[in-house]
Amino acid sequence: MAPLNVLMIGTGEYTTGFVGTGASGSDKKVGVVGLTLFDLRRRGKVDKLGMVGVNGSKFPAIRQHLDKNITQVYNGLDTSFDSFPANDQKDPDAYKTAIDRLSPGDAITVFTPDPTHYPIALYAIERGIHVLLTKPAVKELSHHQDLLRRAREKGVYVFIEHHKRFDPAYSDARFKAKTLGDFNYFYSYMSQPKYQLETFKSWAGRESDISYYLNSHHIDICDSMVQQLGYLPVKVSASSSKGVATDLGCVAKTEDTISLLVTWAKTGDPSKRAVAVYTSSWTAPERAGVHTNQYFHYLASNGEIRVDQAHRGYDVADDAAGQIQWFNPFYMRYAPDEDGNFNGQTGYGYISLEKFVDGCTAVNEGRLKPEDLDSKGLPTLGNTIATTAILEAGRRSIDEGREIGIVVEGNTWKLM
Repeated sequence: MAPLNVLMIGTGEYTTGFVGTGASGSDKKVGVVGLTLFDLRRRGKVDKLGMVGVNGSKFPAIRQHLDKNITQVYNGLDTSFDSFPANDQKDPDAYKTAIDRLSPGDAITVFTPDPTHYPIALYAIERGIHVLLTKPAVKELSHHQDLLRRAREKGVYVFIEHHKRFDPAYSDARFKAKTLGDFNYFYSYMSQPKYQLETFKSWAGRESDISYYLNSHHIDICDSMVQQLGYLPVKVSASSSKGVATDLGCVAKTEDTISLLVTWAKTGDPSKRAVAVYTSSWTAPERAGVHTNQYFHYLASNGEIRVDQAHRGYDVADDAAGQIQWFNPFYMRYAPDEDGNFNGQTGYGYISLEKFVDGCTAVNEGRLKPEDLDSKGLPTLGNTIATTAILEAGRRSIDEGREIGIVVEGNTWKLM
């Protein structure tokens, strides 16, 4: 079977590392998706690559950025790709033109504003194209279930890029949770510094919020740990803080920090209940020493787990930065190998994308069905319904000022 053809939809920080007029100021200066797929092409797992944006005039600068920061750094790594729309055009529907040029069994990656995930994924699924969606998969539970139904009808693979599932510490914690008894309590915190709002200002508070953006990580991790124990979320109450983001020029309804209080219940045993608190913020200090502060505490009847993935025993003092910094090469390792090639294949950001490519190839070759990939516990559309339910319930709880219930009737999830 031929290597997978992949179309990257979205040209921003996560795909290329290019933001505005140059490289991102975050830890993703050369991106994640593009670099990973260029390397997978070098390794023979990927063939034709394309990239879609809205404003084609950005592509010359993006190509220059990729050549300077990838090709010239990693032993001439090929960063070529087809681009849509043309350099002299703007077209918010360019993704349709690009998808129409694909064939059934090809794939797309979607790293675009949250409200666009559903229409883009739906357009691809109906044409037999495999889909990788950045988290959150979609903003609404009804959209999640509609995509799931249509994907199963078409036999395509839809994968949610919850890369934290492949973080070695988080993955090991999920395995150990099986032996610690009944779920009792979970607390998580995830934040990024205020300067990220310069990157996100065009959509922050307008199209999505910090809970969808960051809480989605730990909600999915918690769900993956307790779903295997028979727990489902039953109600959500959310609160938010405001004032910092708006002072930085974001729209008036932009929240700084959002906390979700979620009650979980064990299927078949209503006497077993647990509580979880998921907190996220994009107004952390700009000189906190980490780009992403991230940790959680899991308490069960026979033990507990604590993971601090902000401080991993690796710190760098740099006069240019004026502070100690804690880096995360376990996510994406950008240092080349002894021959000058990209050497980050063990990073969990890379692994997440490679898992998707391998899954698509297995389906195309008839070795697996999409349902088989569900059974492997991967972050597929079918395995991440609870995360979407909690995220939408949290948004509705803030907007409506009340607790939101979650009910599962057969295979259908509902918010009450």
